[in-house]
Amino acid sequence: MSSNRIERIVIVGGGTAGWMAAAALSRFLAHGDTRICLVESEEIGTIGVGEATIPPIRTFNGLLGIDEAAFLRATQGTYKLGIEFVDWGRAGQRYFHPFGRYGRDIAGIDFHQLYLRERTRRAIPKIEDFCVSAAAARAGRFDRPQSDPAHPERDFNYAYHFDASLYAGYLRKYAEHLGVQRFEGRVEHVVLDPESGFVRAVDLTGQRRIEGELFIDASGFRGLLIEQALTTGYEEWQHWLPCDRAIAVPCASAGPPEPFTRSTARAAGWQWRIPLQHRIGNGHVYASAFMEDEQAERVLMENLPASALAPPRHLKFVTGRRKLAWNRNVVALGLSAGFVEPLESTSIHLIQLGIAKLLALFPDRRFEPVERDEYNRAMQTTFEAVRDFVILHYKLTSRPGTAFWSYCSSMSIPDSLERKLALFRGRGRNLRSDGELFGLTSWVAVMLGQGVWPEDYDPAADAFDEAKISTLIDNVQQSIQQTVLGFPAHMDFIQRSGGAAAA
Repeated sequence: MSSNRIERIVIVGGGTAGWMAAAALSRFLAHGDTRICLVESEEIGTIGVGEATIPPIRTFNGLLGIDEAAFLRATQGTYKLGIEFVDWGRAGQRYFHPFGRYGRDIAGIDFHQLYLRERTRRAIPKIEDFCVSAAAARAGRFDRPQSDPAHPERDFNYAYHFDASLYAGYLRKYAEHLGVQRFEGRVEHVVLDPESGFVRAVDLTGQRRIEGELFIDASGFRGLLIEQALTTGYEEWQHWLPCDRAIAVPCASAGPPEPFTRSTARAAGWQWRIPLQHRIGNGHVYASAFMEDEQAERVLMENLPASALAPPRHLKFVTGRRKLAWNRNVVALGLSAGFVEPLESTSIHLIQLGIAKLLALFPDRRFEPVERDEYNRAMQTTFEAVRDFVILHYKLTSRPGTAFWSYCSSMSIPDSLERKLALFRGRGRNLRSDGELFGLTSWVAVMLGQGVWPEDYDPAADAFDEAKISTLIDNVQQSIQQTVLGFPAHMDFIQRSGGAAAA
């Protein structure tokens, strides 16, 4: 065994980020030589980074060996097949960003290219009609995907909605069962090594000192270790993503939960709706430069689908990322590492990715710079790719009438996103870059959903007989309709699979 092995890991901050880290590190690193502890204060509380997720969360839960039905019971969870966007391109318009692919590719030609070609010949339905997850979401139905070459429409993807605080509590029990020690208290002082500048300990209220070798900063926006102690710096993206406020409030259920998240554009931002088993999560994300807090709260409360269950909670944020997610012997996760507004439900995934990269590049006490640099490069690349995808929604708007949306439609955008737009506008092409989270279906969904129609299509699509492609497209739509008719209602599936929470 290496004498440089890290033996003491200290996680500062609980909530979703802290307990996700504790659960994963205890699952894969806990043995006789490694101690993991977590410091949090019930006085401070947590923000909760979101209640909606994207499909990779299933991989994280699976690696921890978490049973899906037990997880849904514990977190009041529901299934998620994608996101419905209302009024984003223009008022009265809806489109769906699905977790699943469109149609069937042929000989390496993407289905959307065949769709674009067919659309030049005749009127055909929206492209979302050719995706089983979108069709099932619209019908309020759900079933687990199946990998069947004879019926490729059954192969799709899904994620979850859940109560973030309940998820953190669930992971806390998991981690403590594996030996993670929790300390209650506020951090009053961070002890730095005078020579290396590394964090050596945190001093808690009550004169308790917690020493460690590797520190995980899950302290939220304030970045207690990564920023307040190490002065890492923060790169702001507010000129591209001007929303800097959010108001969250739960309300009563308004019927059976829908298997998708809804995002509705408002005068200076947008409103989310996330259906759980026992309630609906609602929130209003907005730009304070274009709307006062009182007005933003009024917009949210007047557009709740049912009665509120708690007072609205106001949050402030600045979109961007920490200049280094790993600095010296501190790794920042969650809001400590950065924040891209929750439009595409990426907050929990960015925590998950940070944990996965840390495990893949796990250091010893020498903290080799090459490992740290690779971690920072990977996290920067992914944060920027997520940033670009979220900016896309704002840039493509054609909503008239408010200063906020006029600003968004006319603002300059990153060169990386400009190239993506140009490629798609030409022939509907999209080349996935290194570290990019969102794939072809996602870009096609938003581009077409918000009115960006390519000038032409990939000429390779002309290699196929017109009648063959026309028949294929019609058959795909009919097959999807028949497939979805065989799915049970969303809540019925949850109850049948044992995931229904107790009343």
